Amino acid sequence: MKKVELVFVPSPAVGHLAATVEMAKLITDRDDRLSVTIFIMKLPFESEDSKTTESVASSIRFISLPRIEISSSSSTSPANFFTDVVKAYTPLAREAVHELMTRSGSVRLAGFVIDMFCTSMIDVANEFGVPSYLFFTSSAAFLGFVLHLQSLHDHHNLEITEFKDSDAELEVPSFVHSVPGKVFPSVVLDKEGDEIPVLLHHARRFRETKGIIVNTFVELESHAINSFSGDTSPPIYPIGPILNTEVESSEVQQQAIEIMNWLNDQPPSSVVFLCFGSMGSFNGEQVKEIAHGLEGSGCRFLWSLRQPPPKGKMEYPTEYGNKEEVLPEGFLDRTTKIGKVIGWAPQVAVLAHPAVGGFVSHCGWNSTLESLWYGVPTATWPMYAEQQLNAFQMVKDLELAVEIKIDYDKDKGYIVSSQDIGKGLRHLMDADSEVRKKRQKMQEKSRKAMMDGGSSYSYLGYFIEDMMTNVP
Repeated sequence: MKKVELVFVPSPAVGHLAATVEMAKLITDRDDRLSVTIFIMKLPFESEDSKTTESVASSIRFISLPRIEISSSSSTSPANFFTDVVKAYTPLAREAVHELMTRSGSVRLAGFVIDMFCTSMIDVANEFGVPSYLFFTSSAAFLGFVLHLQSLHDHHNLEITEFKDSDAELEVPSFVHSVPGKVFPSVVLDKEGDEIPVLLHHARRFRETKGIIVNTFVELESHAINSFSGDTSPPIYPIGPILNTEVESSEVQQQAIEIMNWLNDQPPSSVVFLCFGSMGSFNGEQVKEIAHGLEGSGCRFLWSLRQPPPKGKMEYPTEYGNKEEVLPEGFLDRTTKIGKVIGWAPQVAVLAHPAVGGFVSHCGWNSTLESLWYGVPTATWPMYAEQQLNAFQMVKDLELAVEIKIDYDKDKGYIVSSQDIGKGLRHLMDADSEVRKKRQKMQEKSRKAMMDGGSSYSYLGYFIEDMMTNVP
């Protein structure tokens, strides 16, 4: 019998690709009629030898599209930058699909599964006469936020930028509490830029898809998921948490040995882990405030400290040659018995370690789900994109996190004081806090959701069943 082929097109970002690979594994493991091809798009500043992904299963293949050149030195937002990169890759994706179908005569193309910034690929799917499905790698609440803004803008003439620097709040069906303008993603508040039209364009195209797969689970976001019932948007399939919890390559394992050995020497649930994602970094003044906050709190800590890219450059943070140059004088000596400052961190392995009792996070959705999976309480410190909304949801709607800040924006030059940091750390590490108890319950629910008979397991089955009925 001919295999049924799905083409996955993730955004060119580490977290998006990782989640896509894990979803492809879930689908092909669940139904042996299905195979998946994942198109890999590289960002202009990624090196040739940067790790993408190796073959993970016989039913999943990877096609690296030829590198394109596009300027990464502008002040465009990440959302616009990713959108521009994907547009440049669209004709290459069209050629790759044509070649795939020419070579693979025994395969039936069932459709495209596209990422949130990849809506230009809907046109390619239409050309091949197959449906598109959206894989939304963030929360159901944020999906509802985006679609609600688009509806208000298009049908009720809402001027979204009016919420900039305002105390006004907006009722959003996918959130329990009214959402304050201060936690809106900066891209929707920029009166001068072109981010809003781009975001609204993506939202309109979301509605063209046959279904939206969301990396979440009903037990976590029941309110948000229920808010879509009766909506005119495509059906929602919450099939998460989709995570890569496996140990990485031997090279990464070698880098992690020293870190894991240090954690092995710490008491259970005693260490606070500070890590701010693949794009997270701070200027020197904020680094010093974090250091003073850690030292004043008396908490044991493991701190992933990265050097910011050159100003105006859209690049990944790098390792510091000498961390002492950016830290307060004598900090490393004074904290040597209770803390460790590192560069890159094996985040999943650290969160899984029994010594870790708290996580200061940028609130990226992958990191949020990972911390829930391992039952580690989180203190919020969002940086960019939709992370402020994630922080608001975790602290206010779900009461599953404590707040250091929920409205921090790395581009505004605001400095969080050592006093606020220390206060947040002490709250985070409180062994008897309600947040810690709720986290432990949600950890159990997150794992049950993925088991046979669980909510996400069932929704994955619904998606496959619905998708197969649409195969040309």
